Amino acid sequence: MADPTTRPGYPTALGASDPTTITLLGHDLAEDIMGSVGFGELAFWLATQRRPTPGETRVFEAVLAALADHGFTPTAIVTRLTYLSAPDSVQGALAAGLLGGGSRFLGVTEDTGRLLHDVLESLAGVLPTDEAGWDEIALRTVRERHAAGELVPGLGHHVHKEGDPRTARLMRIATEEGRFGPHLQLFAAIGRVHPAVLGRTLPLNGAGVCGAALADLGLPLPLLRAFALLARTAGLIGQLAEELRHPVARDVFLSVDRNNTAVPPDPYVPEPLTEARRDG
Repeated sequence: MADPTTRPGYPTALGASDPTTITLLGHDLAEDIMGSVGFGELAFWLATQRRPTPGETRVFEAVLAALADHGFTPTAIVTRLTYLSAPDSVQGALAAGLLGGGSRFLGVTEDTGRLLHDVLESLAGVLPTDEAGWDEIALRTVRERHAAGELVPGLGHHVHKEGDPRTARLMRIATEEGRFGPHLQLFAAIGRVHPAVLGRTLPLNGAGVCGAALADLGLPLPLLRAFALLARTAGLIGQLAEELRHPVARDVFLSVDRNNTAVPPDPYVPEPLTEARRDG
């Protein structure tokens, strides 16, 4: 039987408090962090429990800026529409937008970082020493994905057909700070070789390069999408602030509502089971 006088312990290196002080990451929050540590630096620090270098902070904050807002994307539209429907719930409007961060928007950051990391892991620590070597690995990667009928995350953009301006800029920043690591090198190589396999040239998009940069910073792969969502939270707050001043959500809603067209029902017909599917 457990001793009823023994209280459970829940150790954490993050935030803790007593009646007179608050500590965070082993520092006095009020005296050591507030006014001295920027939010981007703190977010990195919280995720890794090590303080980033100035160069790492610059790359990380460049990623956050790149992913904060990109116009009337689905995440922005749903945030505005949810606020229109429930203006008493700012948290609901923000949450609605964040829940839309998936494989087509924002989630590409994680998908790209994971793919690049998996390829690098398969090399067992033996990395190329020149551009030709990186191109060979990238070519094999793109061929394998193409043969399997799978897309290469980080390739293509619905607007920036001739090149995503965020990509080159983030690569320059990473190079300037000595953080252009193997994930970015492989991603750049994919940009060079994919036309030979796909038969067309696609841009390396901003979400993908952000995933590569975050992976090169050594951030946890399962959290790469979380950092994209952190960035987009700022953008969605901006969307709500603009909605307050110059509302468009009602126009979006009425545009759809007043332009819908009634059509006959189209019943769903299940696909016939194959023998293999019948057998389980």
